[in-house]
Amino acid sequence: MADHDAAEDTEFPHGIGKVARRELAAHGYTRYEQLTRVTPADLLAIHGVGPKAVRILGAELAARGLSFAAG
Repeated sequence: MADHDAAEDTEFPHGIGKVARRELAAHGYTRYEQLTRVTPADLLAIHGVGPKAVRILGAELAARGLSFAAG
């Protein structure tokens, strides 16, 4: 049986990278709605989550009528 990969448990796009998805999941973020409670700076403080991932997630939030928390 293959090891389970937490990166696959998120609804986030593969374009942000597997490490970023895995680290977000490890910090309890697996759904877009959860990201509305954090700022981009909060996400950038997570090892493995960089500016590209935050840009992509911000665009995905906007497409859903959502946004990051105000800093």
